[in-house]
Amino acid sequence: MEIVGENRSKLKGTKIRTANYLMILAACVLYMFILYGMFRISRQYDDLIRTTEKYVSCEEITANIAEGSNILTEQVRLYAVTADPEYMNGYFQEANVDRKRELALEELDEFQLKGEIHAYLRAALDRSNDLMESEIYSMKLVSEAKNYDAESLPEEVRDVKLSEADQALDADGKIKKAQELVFGDGYRDCKEEILENISSSLTAVLSETKLDQERSKAGLKKQLNIQRIEISVLFVMNVIIFFFITTLIVKPLQIYINCIKDNKELEITGAYEFKYLALTYNDIYEINAANENMLREKAEKDALTGILNRGAFDQLRSRLKMKLTPICLLLIDVDVFKSINDTYGHEMGDRALKRVAELLEDTFRASDFPARIGGDEFAVIMTEVNEDSRESIARKAEEMNHILLKGENGLPKFSLSIGIAFSDRGFDDELYKKADKALYRVKEAGRCGYAFYADE
Repeated sequence: MEIVGENRSKLKGTKIRTANYLMILAACVLYMFILYGMFRISRQYDDLIRTTEKYVSCEEITANIAEGSNILTEQVRLYAVTADPEYMNGYFQEANVDRKRELALEELDEFQLKGEIHAYLRAALDRSNDLMESEIYSMKLVSEAKNYDAESLPEEVRDVKLSEADQALDADGKIKKAQELVFGDGYRDCKEEILENISSSLTAVLSETKLDQERSKAGLKKQLNIQRIEISVLFVMNVIIFFFITTLIVKPLQIYINCIKDNKELEITGAYEFKYLALTYNDIYEINAANENMLREKAEKDALTGILNRGAFDQLRSRLKMKLTPICLLLIDVDVFKSINDTYGHEMGDRALKRVAELLEDTFRASDFPARIGGDEFAVIMTEVNEDSRESIARKAEEMNHILLKGENGLPKFSLSIGIAFSDRGFDDELYKKADKALYRVKEAGRCGYAFYADE
């Protein structure tokens, strides 16, 4: 079969062989330039070390400012979540004793840096200090919610006065408000502003470092005109080589690797050979994907409702036998379904089944597995769920019956009977039987409800 089509015949681009010849030639020239310029490097070594050390020191200082700010954030967030006074004490240990941020700014005075660098870091520190008001207020809310003795609180927290609205909140409301203060968008925006100022200071330090290097070169300008030309040529050649390697080989390979990992078509990029390969791969990929999707849809989906069918349910059931994970199984019957068919016709019966499938998909999590396992029989497999979730599952069952009993969208009123069982060791052999027994109890009790399996 001829795979190469008209699109491939019109492909354009630099071939890797041509680029390879160019890179070999450039490498030879580069080698000569390196040999010629090596003995001159020692003259600039001292200046390079000095400017590099200054940059490294300033980088450490900015890192200390960021670390101090992050420690405060970490401690106040942990306190907001756990209400453990240890984290509140850790917060004020950093704020009043360790003082990483303030001490870092003092270290900057040892360097003769431009004022904008100090200004950026000062802005970061000031913004961090602004956050402290919200952070201390958050700790006050948590302390109030937990009824901690005011005398045991740090002075800064003890002196905070809650607003009337916040004072009126119950304990859960205060905890929630405290967490919103330190996890909300406004707080995150402030943190991003702090990081932006720190990043700007590093950029300014790097800019000043480059200027120092330029000044050191200027002192050798008259004696090293030829060397400057050589270095410029060397730089351009490095850029060209880097451009060829990155654009024609490295970048396309990275893109293709990511596309293959993500199971996507390959992008048409890079050298001629890569573009040709991508077009050929994409043709095969599209054919395989179409075939695979068609087979998967037929094999896994119920033709009427669009959710998993009995075959897919049984396959999933077999796979989950091998995983020792907590599972909840719901077996669901449509009550008096035969009566719906007899009274309103099979078309209305089909609509009722579709509505049940829609409710299952809307009510349960995206990670759950609703399936139609018989005519009017449905099931839902919930993974990573144990008996602590009884109340949540019960609400879901009640909600579905509440909706169906309204008879919305032209459907008659009907209900569901639901049997529920749990397993903490995967889909074991007894789980289905337990859910079926629970379902039987619901039907004996008059249908329209749910029941959890209880060991006798």
